[in-house]
Amino acid sequence: MIATVRAFLRGAVLILVVAACGCALQNERIVLLPSQDGHPAAVVVKQGDRQVVLDRPYSATQLTPADPWPYRASETEVSAGFGEALAAQPSRSVSFTLYFVEGSDELTEDSKRTLESVFADLRQRPVPDVLVVGHTDAVGSNAFNDDLARKRADAVKSMLVGRGVPAEDVVAIGRGKRELLVPTADGVAEPRNRRVEIVVR
Repeated sequence: MIATVRAFLRGAVLILVVAACGCALQNERIVLLPSQDGHPAAVVVKQGDRQVVLDRPYSATQLTPADPWPYRASETEVSAGFGEALAAQPSRSVSFTLYFVEGSDELTEDSKRTLESVFADLRQRPVPDVLVVGHTDAVGSNAFNDDLARKRADAVKSMLVGRGVPAEDVVAIGRGKRELLVPTADGVAEPRNRRVEIVVR
């Protein structure tokens, strides 16, 4: 019998070592590791009529042909058994938000400083993969805002490429006023909606 796993994860890592074939489970383990951002996470492991809830860092379950049983893993055990696999994981994605002067593709002064944090993160990644999404507030037509959002995204892409990020590693798109960070009525000028979101993977 194969166990099923339902996970509720945000910034957490789940080590899952189960049988890849249809054979009986013997000594397979599932371990919930601490989340990097401190957010809680939980995993429900169900096998047959029994389930085990893993809801604390290093809570684990040993799968057997009959039933899963919970236990507490240790950092030493995880390092010894899975250290190489964990070290081979890609870096976690990180997001940045930059804001713009109304009606333009010019960054605010604060966002010009934030941009340096983006460059610092990119220097830590051997092969960065960057998504740049431009947004606007609700002032103006859809056509105007679609064009402005794309200009904002392209402007940020140009800044990244100018600092050495290969152009083919940066995707720039515009969403106009479709995805307001702060919901407003049409025609309302909201500074927090005039933004570009950068996701670095």
